[in-house]
Amino acid sequence: MYLEHFGLTEPPFKITPVTEFFFSGANRGEILDALVYAITDGEGIVKISGEVGSGKTMLCRMLLDRLPSNIKAIYLANPSMSRDELLYAIADRLDLNLEGQRVNIILQTLQNQLEAMYERGERCVVLVDEAHAMPLATLEELRLLYNLQVGKHKLIQIVLFGQPELDEKLEQSNMRQLKDRIVHHFNILPISRKVINDYLMFRMRAAGYKGPDIFSNAAVLQIGKASQGLMRRVNILADKSLLAAFVENAHRIEVRHVQAAIRDSEMVPMHNWLNRKGLAMTGGVALFAATLAGAGWFMGSANSEHSNETAVKTVTVAQPMVIAAAAPQPASEVVAPTGMAVAASSVAAPVEQPPEPAPAMPVEPAAVKTASVAEAPVKVKRQRPTPPPVTEAAAETAPLADQHPKLHQRLEATQALLAAPDRGNISIQLFYTDDIRPERMERFLGRAQRLGKLAEIYIVPIKLSGKDGYRVLYGHYADSNTARAAMKNLPQRYKDAFAPTLHMLENSQNPL
Repeated sequence: MYLEHFGLTEPPFKITPVTEFFFSGANRGEILDALVYAITDGEGIVKISGEVGSGKTMLCRMLLDRLPSNIKAIYLANPSMSRDELLYAIADRLDLNLEGQRVNIILQTLQNQLEAMYERGERCVVLVDEAHAMPLATLEELRLLYNLQVGKHKLIQIVLFGQPELDEKLEQSNMRQLKDRIVHHFNILPISRKVINDYLMFRMRAAGYKGPDIFSNAAVLQIGKASQGLMRRVNILADKSLLAAFVENAHRIEVRHVQAAIRDSEMVPMHNWLNRKGLAMTGGVALFAATLAGAGWFMGSANSEHSNETAVKTVTVAQPMVIAAAAPQPASEVVAPTGMAVAASSVAAPVEQPPEPAPAMPVEPAAVKTASVAEAPVKVKRQRPTPPPVTEAAAETAPLADQHPKLHQRLEATQALLAAPDRGNISIQLFYTDDIRPERMERFLGRAQRLGKLAEIYIVPIKLSGKDGYRVLYGHYADSNTARAAMKNLPQRYKDAFAPTLHMLENSQNPL
């Protein structure tokens, strides 16, 4: 939306990892070099830990690009797999068809394959993203795989990327054997405020910007304070700040633009600013909100890809938009008194691109306070009486079929599939969640229905680290070859948004 305004060739602050935007400052480059050395010349399990949004996945993608050609890298993006699923996944990446084989046969075949690779001067490394979410039994299986060796040489290496919760898991007494085999540990720290401006301008120039530094010193300090140095948060705030400046037709990012971005994000508790003295959306910020409302999308869901899944509701804005002091609203919803309601939500899964934004509707010159949908005078329709709100208690007791019919339908379809004696044994896992949020899943299924793929979606309740969640599957197939062929024909939207993997349906009913 703002690319031409700032002379950019692509969005500079996407949160999806793109290796061209890798920032080697703040010790990231040194850690990457150390990882390449540890894998090519060393032994032992390697662990990389860091807070959410600190850049672990980007580092993992860079590592995949930097490894020598004689090293076969197996990247596991979905750690919520059982012990058997782990073995099948590694065998699949090594082009071994071991479907239906016993565990001892799989392990022996893997060892034979790894020994053959070693004789050819090749090595194998398994990179586990989000390793903190991996079940303990699966982590223990990784340790057993690491024990495979020929003579004095290990046949496989393990690299674990995880949040600080991974360290807590490894402190458990039954994990001490795995912990003792970790010989390299790297901790990714948040970037300091002194480095943030270098980071911001590096991303801008990588996206084609040719001008002088665009962020004022005060704006950089504000971004650093609000983001706490976490790169994903920095990206989100910078992206929204650019959008705020674009709406004002400004070419320099000032504190007020960052403040607008902060207010639109969930990094600051909503009551910290909604309960302040009445806050009128005037000047550029009003145009900011009016433009986005006319386009029918929520700030942050287009350029920054802040929302994994985005649901948008729009109605005509016929009066000035004013946010007055009010009771705090949920972080995923902002409601203007004029009737404009915009909702956004996210699923704890890889990013799914939101629908393309509709073309911006015409805005009158006085759009600082108003936005209209047509040049003709706006006719205000008589509002229907607002139904009484559904209380939380009533919502809890309402049947799932009434509240979330598509989710209810797919859960029943999944039960029928798993009970069918002639069903296929393999499915394609799109993503999983570690919490139960039916309203978000309902929106995802609504989009699947619009794609004509609702009948292909199956939802399996799971337990992940003691939390209830969902595993979302696509289709069911007789064998892994058929499933792999189907994976190539997935809707492009799913290929871009998720990291699809094969999934054994026999294990789907077992909670993790």
